[in-house]
Amino acid sequence: MSNGDVFDRLFACALLKPLQPFWRCHREVLLYLFFGGLTTVVSIGSFWLCNDVLQSNEHVANTVSWLLAVLFAFVTNRLWVFQAAGNEKGAFVKQLIRFYGGRVVTFLTEEVILLVFVTWLQLPGLAVKIAAQIVVLILNYVVSKVFVFKNKKADEY
Repeated sequence: MSNGDVFDRLFACALLKPLQPFWRCHREVLLYLFFGGLTTVVSIGSFWLCNDVLQSNEHVANTVSWLLAVLFAFVTNRLWVFQAAGNEKGAFVKQLIRFYGGRVVTFLTEEVILLVFVTWLQLPGLAVKIAAQIVVLILNYVVSKVFVFKNKKADEY
């Protein structure tokens, strides 16, 4: 069983107790989807604010939204999704560099998608941003799981 964080306590309550076996089996993926969804809200919300409200172009808006979303994602992924081992400074910095490095790759992927579909094909920026986020969400999980937080704590669910 994990360390009894807020999510484990939530699934221990009477209403959700029948879902506990499913939760234990799929905890990491469910948390990744939950926090990935929140990260997407941060990303799309800040993109909309910059692009539509502040009238910056889609690439500036995407850069701002990326910076805010990556910061949010690192904290939530490290603490709850992958429960990363290594509280010493070196392990933390290594994970942070790998996390941002992986996110740079997916950011560039997203920028290409925006360039092709918004700049060249003139499709609506927000619609393309939402579609691109689905691609980025999947790529980010693979990068985080395989390259960043591969030394996950040995807790059994």
